[in-house]
Amino acid sequence: MEKVDEKVDEKKLAEDRKKRDMEARAVVDADEIAKRTNKLSYKIKRNKACYVMMAPYFILFFTFTVLPVVISIALSFTYFNMLEWPTFNGWGNYIKLFLEDDIFLISLKNTLIFAVVTGPISYVLCLLFAWIINEFNPKLRTILTLIFYAPSICGNAYMVWQLILSSDRYGYLNGMLIKLGVINEQKLWMQDAKYILPCLIVVQLWLSLGTGFLSFIAGLQTVDKSLYEAAAIDGIKNRWQELWYVTLPAMKPQLMFGAVMQITQSFAVADISIQLAGNPSVNYAGATVVTHLLDYGSTRFDMGYASAIATVLFLLMVGTNKLVQRLLRRVGE
Repeated sequence: MEKVDEKVDEKKLAEDRKKRDMEARAVVDADEIAKRTNKLSYKIKRNKACYVMMAPYFILFFTFTVLPVVISIALSFTYFNMLEWPTFNGWGNYIKLFLEDDIFLISLKNTLIFAVVTGPISYVLCLLFAWIINEFNPKLRTILTLIFYAPSICGNAYMVWQLILSSDRYGYLNGMLIKLGVINEQKLWMQDAKYILPCLIVVQLWLSLGTGFLSFIAGLQTVDKSLYEAAAIDGIKNRWQELWYVTLPAMKPQLMFGAVMQITQSFAVADISIQLAGNPSVNYAGATVVTHLLDYGSTRFDMGYASAIATVLFLLMVGTNKLVQRLLRRVGE
């Protein structure tokens, strides 16, 4: 009997050992499968049809966006006049930019003022107008959307402001203010340094209801209506709480896209400054980083120095974008 019991125990021990070995082997196999599936090569093989379909976009994006940025950063450390081969000069362009170029410092200050004033204000206005327009019936919503979006799709819409801000008595703003008795003689709106930047900010705000505004309209259309009913049950009492806790968290992708577009527009102001104030403007009151970049890149053909200006602008945009992303993550908290 004892020998039989010993054989049974040995058999059980062998079975238990075999089971543990199988479990250990299964864990190792699972780890290997997990590691294999996390590899990029495995994901590409598994979804190769999707990657093939996206390949044209990736190729164009790399060729016309990523590669020019990398080349521009590399050229910013060289002297390159478009006629001779680039020669390396280290940090010379950046030292000249921040320590010797007073016009760049003025344009950088103007650009930051543009970004700080027009960026947040135009972003909030886009969201507010989109939220209000979304409450109307579809036909009226379409008409209002076109009215608000029209200035941004008309290439030279800001030229209207040349008539409004004209410096003679026939300028609409001067004529109206003289008629109302606010001023006695015409103002030189675009020839007086103290008026140039405020006027340009007003024009930029007028033009800012563009792609970001449309993205907000689209985002508001995709919010699930049942979320509002659930929020009402949870204790949401007014429209502002509904906006903060329900609407905005449900449209975070559109909020991010709109923020990127507004950041780009506010930092890349150039055309309205050149057309309304000239380049150079009076005492460089309307100069921006982009107008300074165009001066060195398109007029003086100093591409190394222009690339350094472009790199600084790129870093400003990226840093601001990261800051905005952090702020948007807290929406709804």
